[in-house]
Amino acid sequence: MFSKTTIIKYTKDYLEQIEQLAKKINLSDAILVGAGAGLSTSAGFTYSGRRFEENFPDFIEKYGFQDMYSAGFYPYKTLEEYWAYWSRYIYINRYEQVPKKVYDDLLTLVQGKDYFVLTTNVDHCFQKTGFDGNRLFYTQGDYGLWQCSKPCHNRTYNNEAVVRKMVAKQKNMRIPSELVPYCPICGAPMSMNLRADATFVEDSGWHKAADRYQDFLHRHKGLKVLYLELGVGSNTPGIIKYPFWQMTYQNPKATYACINLSEAYVPVEITQKSICIEEDIGKVLGQLIKHIT
Repeated sequence: MFSKTTIIKYTKDYLEQIEQLAKKINLSDAILVGAGAGLSTSAGFTYSGRRFEENFPDFIEKYGFQDMYSAGFYPYKTLEEYWAYWSRYIYINRYEQVPKKVYDDLLTLVQGKDYFVLTTNVDHCFQKTGFDGNRLFYTQGDYGLWQCSKPCHNRTYNNEAVVRKMVAKQKNMRIPSELVPYCPICGAPMSMNLRADATFVEDSGWHKAADRYQDFLHRHKGLKVLYLELGVGSNTPGIIKYPFWQMTYQNPKATYACINLSEAYVPVEITQKSICIEEDIGKVLGQLIKHIT
């Protein structure tokens, strides 16, 4: 449907774009937020650099890891070491508070509006900030959930209590063997509920959220919808970016807005209905609040 040519939208005056987007937020019937990793990065959830070095010095020294993400794929020889790494990873990215107020600012902007959030993020930042859980669909899983690694059944399990024990009791990059999680049904090792391959479990909560998302789309078809894309990269464009472009194209009253530090672009077919800002998301949201409140 769209041509292969895209336009990088950073030539307009920055303040003009902010004012234009603030107006669209005020006048919209509904706001559909599409959130990618760039939003959490702006909020301080970085996976490399100082934050990684401070939390994983022993793993870095032993294996020479460069970042949290790639270290999670290392074939550790024992489940005790695997979960020593992953419990720390889960704890700082799921159970610690969000370092910066980026998510708070976003909540301020959408509160009082009919909004919904579609996200590929798995760090629970929306929930920790106070977004309505019934207005969230996190499609790719949750760091706070485990599942059977086979999987033998479609159920997930909250891991917070055990993860906190793993972090507290690990020594020499290993957790006690009695804390290694196994499936209560078949006895196979548990794994993260993350969409990494075909074993990903879509539990009842996932399906209920998917239904609420479809209901939101149906209720606002043809209305003044702002499709607000925040920090979505090119890894999984079929979940947020491409559908947002298509829905904007099909709805004469819709507006597409993309805020991204380095990937703010749009197809030529919807250029006149789009606002693209290449800037730090936190900075932009802060400016928007000043124009709206």
